This record gives sequence, structure tokens and C-alpha cells, in this order.
Amino acid sequence: PLKENYIEPIQWFIDRLDGYQNINRVTNAMATQVCGEFTDVMTMLNTEMQAAQQTWGKAVFVCKFICDELDLSHKQ
Repeated sequence: PLKENYIEPIQWFIDRLDGYQNINRVTNAMATQVCGEFTDVMTMLNTEMQAAQQTWGKAVFVCKFICDELDLSHKQ
């Protein structure tokens, strides 16, 4: 979000992701990663990005899509 208090909207968005039982979420210091069926993830993103815009106004979402199985438990 393009505002001084940027943590609150980000945390709001992350917390909402946990409401999707068919989506796996992992958050680290650099990113929040989500995994699930393509249609489920895209539907969730559509819903939550629209809700974020309506709630917070301007926002920037940076996404990378890896269309394959990804082990989110990997830590280095």
C-alpha cells in the first residue's frame, strides 16, 4: 500500500488468506507465498485484491506465478 502505515493493510491481507482452507500460505521476511489449485488461487486473488482496493484504496501487488508443485517448507 502507498501509505505511511503500510504494515496494517499488508497484515490485513495476509490474515484474510488464512480464511481459504484450500490455499496454503507461508509468510517470511520477504514475501507471502500461496499454493493451491490454479483456479482456487486466482479466484482468491480476484476476491482479495478487490477487497483490498475497496478497503485501503491504492495498493501495489507484485506477483510471480510458478505453475508447478512448490515445497513451501524449504528454508535455507
